Amino acid sequence: MEPALLNEVPSLDLADYTSGDATKKAKFVADLGSAFTNIGFVAIKNHGLSDDLRIKLYDAVQRFFFLPEDEKKKYEHPELFGQRGYIGKGKETAKGFKVADLKEFYHVGQPEPVGDMAHNVFPDEFPEFEEYTTAVYKTFENAGKTLLKAIAIYLGLEEDFFEDKVKNGDSILRALHYFPIENPDLVPDGAVRAAAHGDINLITLLMGASAEGLEVLRRDGKWIAITALPDQIVVNVGDMLDRLTNHKLKSTIHRVVNPPREKMGTSRFSIPFFMHPRADMDLSCLESCVSVEFPKLYVNMTAGEFLDERLRELGLKK
Repeated sequence: MEPALLNEVPSLDLADYTSGDATKKAKFVADLGSAFTNIGFVAIKNHGLSDDLRIKLYDAVQRFFFLPEDEKKKYEHPELFGQRGYIGKGKETAKGFKVADLKEFYHVGQPEPVGDMAHNVFPDEFPEFEEYTTAVYKTFENAGKTLLKAIAIYLGLEEDFFEDKVKNGDSILRALHYFPIENPDLVPDGAVRAAAHGDINLITLLMGASAEGLEVLRRDGKWIAITALPDQIVVNVGDMLDRLTNHKLKSTIHRVVNPPREKMGTSRFSIPFFMHPRADMDLSCLESCVSVEFPKLYVNMTAGEFLDERLRELGLKK
């Protein structure tokens, strides 16, 4: 029997999982699993990100994106395939689309890279940019690890199943600027702020954006708007977790639509954290998620191989 269609994403309290109360913890696990098998999205409070840090981060991000184009381009490193530093306008096109998204963004990766991981690139003009992005990266990485423990329990795995797989993982904090469109008539046909897509990673943690626009595609084909309360973050399943669980946990298609014509001349800022495992994680479907009723959907590959495939599809890697 299909679960009920939702008109909004469920809201949960991460403190229920960490409270030490076995009943609250079990209910959180069940509710998180239910949301992720249904709509793939959930709103979470008590995630560890303070209002003060969020406001300071958005301020630093806005100051960077309002720099002149030539100053921003100093921090563009094509040889890193969009994994660190600034990625300019028109560089990323959603899988299956021909028109680039109307956005520019900045990527911050693992603060203490290991092995052949790329080092971070930070703007010299704003030392606070490094300070606040790094602090938020660590905050969301910790929250993400806690959520992955709950997911592991829901899947019948050991609670720390993901722990060694995300340690020094390839996670990315993305500061996004959906830039103003001064003349909407010049926008290419089909161009939107972020075309319909699924995320690549295990889970995504998203703090509240500066404006509305995020929509999720429900399984009946209806788009529903997603808005989080000020004290919440939105968390969703990515394609890697979908693959691992043989589509038991759903990576749901979502998009950022253009604002009404009268608001096209305004900016929108958004800062998601894409939680990735290390490149060597095996994404082969869990045996417990494969059955006669649910045959295996995906070929075996590692997280690194899958990321490489998707970066080429997005146009960030040739």
